[in-house]
Amino acid sequence: MKPLQGVRVLDMTTNISGPTLTMILADLGAEVIKVEKLSGDEARKMEPKYQEDGVYFLNINRQKKSVTLNMKEDSDRGNLMGLIKTADVFVENYRLGVAQKLGIDYEAVKKINPKLIYCSLSAYGQNGPKKKYPGYDAIMQAETGIMSITGSTDLARVPVSLIDQGSAMWGALGIVSAILQRHKTDEGSLVSTSLYETGVFWANYHLLSTKLTGENPEKLGSNHGAFAPYGAFQTADGAIMIGISNNKLFEKLCEVLQKHEWIEDGLYHTNEERVKNRLLLSKEIEQITMTEKSEALIQALEAGGVPVAQVKTMKDVLVDPQQIENKLIVRLPHIRDKEMYATRIPLTFSNCDITPTAPAPLLGEHNEELLGRDYVHDIK
Repeated sequence: MKPLQGVRVLDMTTNISGPTLTMILADLGAEVIKVEKLSGDEARKMEPKYQEDGVYFLNINRQKKSVTLNMKEDSDRGNLMGLIKTADVFVENYRLGVAQKLGIDYEAVKKINPKLIYCSLSAYGQNGPKKKYPGYDAIMQAETGIMSITGSTDLARVPVSLIDQGSAMWGALGIVSAILQRHKTDEGSLVSTSLYETGVFWANYHLLSTKLTGENPEKLGSNHGAFAPYGAFQTADGAIMIGISNNKLFEKLCEVLQKHEWIEDGLYHTNEERVKNRLLLSKEIEQITMTEKSEALIQALEAGGVPVAQVKTMKDVLVDPQQIENKLIVRLPHIRDKEMYATRIPLTFSNCDITPTAPAPLLGEHNEELLGRDYVHDIK
């Protein structure tokens, strides 16, 4: 039995953060009912597409059921209230105030289902001057300082949805915690998180450093402000990442590179000195790495106990034995008779298998099952 088997989740979310949250719950065994407008979640239209739907949508909406509702119709509002009565969890990611206008804010729905766990995943949180503003991952990278420390020179965003998906993780953790709390109190609760709060939390080390020193962190590319050498180095056929966080590891690096003199060199003798002289040290290391192929360097450094990795492309990761043997990318059936793939959540349990097995639903695919009507008519 999966951890959340028997839990029914009503998913009112769209785009990335909310659907990722409910994807986690679905993978953990919950029955997730995705409520979509008649034209569908906007993520269905995101590029690149596969078999008519966006790849992002197909990944983060796997194992869910889809129903279509028109919230302007009394009959559909009645259908939604019926679903709320049967749900254990309700998740929405509307702009603050929208759920209240629709009559499905926490205060309204708990009158229908007092034991309901209600999760609100907003952009900026429940308080503050921007609490009603919309938000997106890149906007929050800018708002929370992450963009100011990303890259080397020009402003850059982290090109994965770390804030959207991070918020999803916090929301899922909050919901699971609320379920455990409900077992003790027999009461529902409101759980809230936001993109902004997640971004501030991810930036915690840098924010606290700035608060204590009064200095903004510099942009270091692949390097680290606290350690050196710690960064990516070009090789004869690519690049490798080396991470040296203490003197012992630096000594091992010097042994492998046959630069024993660096160990006693006043410029590099301590981590503090190495950080001060990072650029010079990195240049000297790269003069060596540029003459060797990545594979040979990695073998030598690993044998010497130095933390190292190839800077891999997405194509590299797809064929990496480490990824394959951990079964991180799994094949799913597709409703249109085409194969589909998904990245599983990074959790395993000794007593159950939570590998996803069902694809994302077609728009309104489960209307007949859950609402007693044919989904085809709803999407004409």
